[in-house]
Amino acid sequence: MDKKIARLYDDGQVEQAIHLLVQRIDQKPQNVENYLQLSTYLIEQGSVDQVQKLLEQAQHLVKKPLELNYNLAVAHYLQGDFDQALALLDQIPNDDLTLYQKALTYLKLGQSQKALAYALTIKKVDERVQELLGDIWLSMGESRQAKQIYLAIPENKRSAKIYFLLGVATLEEKRELAKQYFDRAKKMDIKYYQHAMKQYASIMKMLNDKEKKK
Repeated sequence: MDKKIARLYDDGQVEQAIHLLVQRIDQKPQNVENYLQLSTYLIEQGSVDQVQKLLEQAQHLVKKPLELNYNLAVAHYLQGDFDQALALLDQIPNDDLTLYQKALTYLKLGQSQKALAYALTIKKVDERVQELLGDIWLSMGESRQAKQIYLAIPENKRSAKIYFLLGVATLEEKRELAKQYFDRAKKMDIKYYQHAMKQYASIMKMLNDKEKKK
């Protein structure tokens, strides 16, 4: 990674950083590092279709095209092409990053058991991995395990999504506490809260109907 360009990007000079990397690629089209740095920035900026084109062209130019597979897999994943993402990930060694992306992809495909198997083999468990594990347990209907994992995430690292899903995981057992979690999520990010409420409407209805029958 070019540290000078990275500093520019981190300082908010995104266009300049991207422009410099494009120049570097034109000068040295066989250098895989420039493609990786540029594709990472483009993914962060939401230009996923550009990433796919860039890396597919680069595959014919660099000496070790497999080194592009992870970023290309992420691009396919973000475009909803999960099978293609997995095909690329299967060609590279299972380090923590690859295992995380595989677990994420299997979760999207609705294959929660496979997602869990990959997620549990990740060696360095940070809050991003904890969030993924919580999401997997919740997708399997295992609210207690999900809640336990989400609560293990330090409070200052919890997003609106974490608080919302803590609410979902707690709703059946402790309604008042669940409401507090939902309120916290709403306060942090109203747009996410409204979107998630629609997404989880069927679960909420099911739990409310259960409550009424008691």
